[in-house]
Amino acid sequence: MININGTQFKEMLAGGAKALEFNRALIDELNVFPVPDGDTGTNMSLTITTAMREVGLADTDEIDKIAVAFSKGALKGARGNSGVITSQIFKGFAIALDNKTELNAKIFAEALKKGTEIAYSAVTKPKEGTILTVVRVIGENAVKFAKGKNVDFVEFLQQVIEAGAQILAKTPEMLPVLAKAGVVDAGGQGLLTILEGFYAAITGTEIKMIKADAVRPEAISAVQNEEDMLVNDYDNITFQYCTEFFITHLNSTTMSSQIDKFRDYLMTIGDCVVVVGDLELVKTHVHTNHPDLALKAALKLGELDGVKIENMVEQNRKIKGEDDSKKKSKKKVPQKDFALVSICAGDGISAIFKDLMVDVVVEGGQTMNPSVYDILGAVNSTNAKNVFVLPNNSNIIFAAQQAQELADVNVFVIPTTCTPEGISAALAFSPDCTAEENFENKKSSFAGVKTVEVTHAVRNTRMNGFSVKEGDIIAIANKKIVAKSSSITEATLTSVRKICANCDMVTLYYGEGVTEAEAAHVAEVVETEYPDLEVAVYYGGQPHYYYILSAE
Repeated sequence: MININGTQFKEMLAGGAKALEFNRALIDELNVFPVPDGDTGTNMSLTITTAMREVGLADTDEIDKIAVAFSKGALKGARGNSGVITSQIFKGFAIALDNKTELNAKIFAEALKKGTEIAYSAVTKPKEGTILTVVRVIGENAVKFAKGKNVDFVEFLQQVIEAGAQILAKTPEMLPVLAKAGVVDAGGQGLLTILEGFYAAITGTEIKMIKADAVRPEAISAVQNEEDMLVNDYDNITFQYCTEFFITHLNSTTMSSQIDKFRDYLMTIGDCVVVVGDLELVKTHVHTNHPDLALKAALKLGELDGVKIENMVEQNRKIKGEDDSKKKSKKKVPQKDFALVSICAGDGISAIFKDLMVDVVVEGGQTMNPSVYDILGAVNSTNAKNVFVLPNNSNIIFAAQQAQELADVNVFVIPTTCTPEGISAALAFSPDCTAEENFENKKSSFAGVKTVEVTHAVRNTRMNGFSVKEGDIIAIANKKIVAKSSSITEATLTSVRKICANCDMVTLYYGEGVTEAEAAHVAEVVETEYPDLEVAVYYGGQPHYYYILSAE
């Protein structure tokens, strides 16, 4: 494979995002520089996730437009120092791919080189041993590997990743705080993880979880520059607040020189300063004890948006507290035989599952699918020999199955695709049955459950004989529209009428945008029309769906 087209490039980007999300918790644990706030993996993952969302909105297979959309989205979603630097690296890709129709080894190397230049220029005081070092060395090696004609892209990318792994392993030698903690740089690991995701996508191989021992070399006790170690003493954070925001709608009188002066000013009140963008949008990141002064100075240039201020001292306290509690808990609690994990959205739905003796509830659902690591963490937290997982969404089943493969205990994924199916499966449990018997019982428990979800249309469409406009209230069953109306109540009642035939009971779970009185009114109408039908109403609190209906 010599050239990569737009579709393949998009798949590579998606693979990088997936690999980062898959390993974000472990990357968080590596985060000790510049402060140990344990969020590098999360910040980079959120940055890339927003970038992928922008790619989706662009709806194009032209490689240069994909690169621009990804770069734009990465800047919009940039979280933390690592996220901002990552966005600048991919700005290099947008520049290198300008007017290109394909990507090859040479262009990829140019993109890394350009991204390195932009990333270094964005950081006021570049520090070696960080993500900056990793991308610089990777870029330098990429240029060497790309020399010659018809360079195979897959082999080239594998060489680039190997070079990245080698320089990443050396980061503790360059940054004493890493040596003291016995870890490699978190941002560098995040970047390498993205590249490994690229490789997995382009070769069709499985994305792997990072092995902890590979990123935690032995701590180096003898440090040559003791003063440098004290500067990075993460038990004494100098600047307490991680402050981030966008400057938007800049004043018509604002000039580039004023943005430069703004950057210089931030250096006088904090560190880890990154100010990137142009006269349309400026992303700002600074660690400071005076967020108010940073915001006040920014307001002189334009409007503020996306303001986020985090107390890094408190974050460090929590991390240390968790570590201390782990050390104190010496007694190993015996494993129980069975446990149940359910994935759902809405505080009411969550409470229902807990009432059904579900051990761990993971927040997730439509548009907010939990990661493999989230599900695996929930499984591990149950301390059970046999764990049943209820995905309750078709888009989450695959992630649950991946967590199943990684778990050290027996995991049974029940292929539930909605909340009512999950509730039926949760009810189908007997402590007197074996794990395998319970698995089969749960799988068959929701076969007769009819489900309808009432929501609103997000775009104009035609489906199943319905002409739907954006904003219309629609009811969906088995991925098909079964009702449409301008009224939530009317769409819900129409849905009940279509699914209640030959059923004994209808259950309504009402969510965001519906009051208790409105739900009670719907139930009253149904009871009046169908006096032999048992009707139950529960508060679900679920987002996106006004009602989730279940008939059986």
